[in-house]
Amino acid sequence: MGARWPTRDWWRQTPARLARLWRSSLQLRTVAITLLLTGVAILVTGIYMSLSISNDLYQSRLDQALRDSSRATTTAQSTLNASDVSSGDAGKNLLNTVLQSVQASTSSRLVAAYRVPGQDTGILAPPDRGSPAMNSVISPELREKVQNGGSKQYYQSVALPAGSDSDPGIVVGSQLTLPSYGEYELYIGYNLRDSENTLLFVQNTLLLAGLALILLIGAITWVIVRFVVEPIRVAARTSERLAAGDLAVRIPERGEDVFASLARSFNGMADSLQSQINQLATLSQLQQRFVSDVSHELRTPLTTIRLAGDVIYDQREGFAPATARTAELLHTQIERFDRLLSDLLEISRYDAGSVVLDAEPTNLVRLAEDCVDELRTLSEQNGSELTLDAPGGYFDVPMDPRRIRRVVRNLIGNAIEHGEGRPVVVTVDSNESAVALTVRDYGIGMSPQDTGHVFDRFWRADPSRKRTLGGTGLGLAISLEDATLHSGWLQVWSAPGAGSCFRLTLPRVVGREITASPLPLPPADAGATMPQESGTPTGSEAHA
Repeated sequence: MGARWPTRDWWRQTPARLARLWRSSLQLRTVAITLLLTGVAILVTGIYMSLSISNDLYQSRLDQALRDSSRATTTAQSTLNASDVSSGDAGKNLLNTVLQSVQASTSSRLVAAYRVPGQDTGILAPPDRGSPAMNSVISPELREKVQNGGSKQYYQSVALPAGSDSDPGIVVGSQLTLPSYGEYELYIGYNLRDSENTLLFVQNTLLLAGLALILLIGAITWVIVRFVVEPIRVAARTSERLAAGDLAVRIPERGEDVFASLARSFNGMADSLQSQINQLATLSQLQQRFVSDVSHELRTPLTTIRLAGDVIYDQREGFAPATARTAELLHTQIERFDRLLSDLLEISRYDAGSVVLDAEPTNLVRLAEDCVDELRTLSEQNGSELTLDAPGGYFDVPMDPRRIRRVVRNLIGNAIEHGEGRPVVVTVDSNESAVALTVRDYGIGMSPQDTGHVFDRFWRADPSRKRTLGGTGLGLAISLEDATLHSGWLQVWSAPGAGSCFRLTLPRVVGREITASPLPLPPADAGATMPQESGTPTGSEAHA
């Protein structure tokens, strides 16, 4: 019983396999379509030739039968006209003699004669001479035509009995005049079995020739298409390798035909592409190295300036008010400059592709609690109530805690800065595939145009606004990179006057696809602002 299942599964999978093979093989499609069209053409041609030959054979045999019957009838009538029927016995045997002469002068042995009805019954005329093979096939319609046709000939296609089977045939009827006895119907039957055998032979020959021609055309098409498709396959494989990053791969150039021209053009394009990519890579490396070198070179003098600034900042109370304010500004800008250098270094690492995920089991709820406690003083200074709601997520998830902490701190800090003194709610929840954190504020919000640029580098919705945290303009861009590094999502919803909601979604297993986020976006309390939301993950809301 168990051995049947693989066979049954194989039969179920066969249509899908054939469909995949049909979609993937240009050679198979070309040969199949060629064979189909060739088969239709040969079928139509064969049917036409078969019908034409059949009609010609039938018409030829019909013309032969009519000529043969006409000649035999004329000969028999001449014999009758020249006969002496004065003797009674001669009159009685006259019909038999005529029928024997008809059989002798034709190629048929199927002869019958019937006295035309309606004549004088007082005359003792020769009796009818029927034929067992013809009596049942001569139709009343044919007899009526012969009886009323005078010297004309009439014919009918019939099926002549042949044992348990039947043969195609033709019956030709005409009239004979027996002197002193009146009119007789003369019927001569012709068997067309030989013509039918000839037609069957021709049809079988056409069928075999058509099948052989289809197979021959299929083989020729397969060979030709193989020669044509193989260079295309080489070009396709080369293109795939080129797209995968193997910039040194090229198509072999052979001959002077169109494929050689295609190979030369493709190779020229690949050379140009390789040159430009190498040039761009070099420029990118130089740019990244420049940013990294500048950041590192600025780090030493910045440290010195920061130490000096800290000394001045600590003694600001002994300065004049203007000088004290200058010391505060200096201290603030030095801290911002330090963060900017750190963010530039981080962005340069992402651009260089040198960032490595240092994942370890981390509880997102505990991490969010730490960030909330860290920023609670700032929220109180801005008049915003900062709360944490965590219905789920109380388990460890593999993540890089330093990077996720940076993301959460950045989202909460932005919410406090733009919250206009209104509450800021941090929510953590989870489902079977992911754990998510949202930061919801009820501040000024953003327009759809601004939402589309919120993750751009150095972008600010309102450059004239006061920056409480002294941000660098790279925080959200780095946060998006951090989320992408974790195979997660970083999305945003916002509406003017209704605040914003940022959602960070991380997979429970690193690298596993997230099927759905456990927290809704737009948030459940979006309310009347729903028509202005940009809840579909496109643009800035696309999956990181």
